[in-house]
Amino acid sequence: MARRPRIGVSARIQYGDASKRGYLKKDVCYLERAFAGWLQSSGALVYLVPDQGNLADYAADLDGLVLQGGSDIAPQTYGEEPLRPEWAGDAPRDRYELELLERFMDASKPVLGICRGQQLINVALGGALYQDTHTQLAGAALHQDTAIYDAMFHRIAIEPGSGLARLYPGVKEAKVNSIHHQAISRLGSGLRVEARSVDDKVIEAVRHTGPGYVVGVQWHPEFLAKGDPDLLDATPLLQEFLERC
Repeated sequence: MARRPRIGVSARIQYGDASKRGYLKKDVCYLERAFAGWLQSSGALVYLVPDQGNLADYAADLDGLVLQGGSDIAPQTYGEEPLRPEWAGDAPRDRYELELLERFMDASKPVLGICRGQQLINVALGGALYQDTHTQLAGAALHQDTAIYDAMFHRIAIEPGSGLARLYPGVKEAKVNSIHHQAISRLGSGLRVEARSVDDKVIEAVRHTGPGYVVGVQWHPEFLAKGDPDLLDATPLLQEFLERC
């Protein structure tokens, strides 16, 4: 029996609050259950990588890395100041994930970025973000509604000849969820756009053109209902990543 791929997942971080009770006083690294379930659905073993210790050891031992979604990337991470206090982001998490990404790329291990993960890949390669797409990009559609969260959807157009087009032959447009208010404004070095939002051309998927495998998508494939013909099937994306691992 072939060894199952061992996939590291970057941690979401909940920071402790001294005014709270119990474990809420402490910093917590965590992984969403749906995210773990999606990765496990194709046979992967899933390991949460904490934001401490020698991250190069994880890159050496694991077969691939998935960057989770979550908090905003701090504007200072891409050379800007926050335009509003609520867009200040999470600089400590940025530093941890940037190093983690660097270690896995240095080790030539595959990387898949989801939502924030795609944005982090872009920033790591010298790109920049809209701090808030809806207010900074003229004509931008609303890409986030916290009241309905992953039940918000829009259509994407897949770039002809892209890696995503090869994964989904014959699919020119697809429906995905939308849970973000930041998005790529300036594309990072060596990245190719693989999909855009139909309504406003916001970048929805990227792939690194250099050696190795580094791919990012702006949607959350772990929340796409399996078997729903109206939604993009998340399985081919996951299978490609795991095959490369």
